Amino acid sequence: MSEDARPGGSFFGRRRGKPLRAGRAATVAESYPRLRVDPDALPDDLAQLFPDDVREVRLEIGFGGAEHLLHRAQENPDVGFIGVEPFVDGLAKGVAGVERLGLTNVRLYDDDATKLLDRLPSGSVAAVDLLYPDPWPKTRHWKRRFVSDENLRRLARVMKPGAPFRFASDIDSYVGWTLAHARRSPEFEWTAEAANDWREPWAGWPGTRYEAKAIREGRRGVYLTFSRL
Repeated sequence: MSEDARPGGSFFGRRRGKPLRAGRAATVAESYPRLRVDPDALPDDLAQLFPDDVREVRLEIGFGGAEHLLHRAQENPDVGFIGVEPFVDGLAKGVAGVERLGLTNVRLYDDDATKLLDRLPSGSVAAVDLLYPDPWPKTRHWKRRFVSDENLRRLARVMKPGAPFRFASDIDSYVGWTLAHARRSPEFEWTAEAANDWREPWAGWPGTRYEAKAIREGRRGVYLTFSRL
């Protein structure tokens, strides 16, 4: 469904910021076609998207500046990562980072994540990360938040049993919104047992520029983990 056709608009905001520098634009033009995931040509086994053997495939929705995506890909060379980012500046950072680091275990997608989710094979994804997504803070825009009953069903379909869905935000209303939606879902369970389970980032957390901005402005991130039942 196109951005204009979807009720309430897309889950993301603008697609473009300032024009890319010539060198960065050339890198995207040359490398992105090789890195791009085509929802209409997905293999039954997502590991086939990658040239080297991977033991599982993880998904990050809205990777922003790609700090987390690139860090996890370096940290886990035997894991395949699919990163989704419709914003051209973020996509360009992802492409440039993959090329600079010589990563072979990352593939990218530059459109609405729901288009990809609807085509991914059932039970094919070992983890999903949604980190500092657009909070759509105005009440009239809350229907554009990515976390929804429908999208949780989409995630549940593609995730393996026991797979973690990790969510981070510095916006209290979105944290509460996500907890409410996930806890009423029959397909997800909140895994927290102590306060630090949501106050502290996950092991190996590299931080992101969005998180750094929140900290500078006096807000603290919340880190939620849900398990696919």
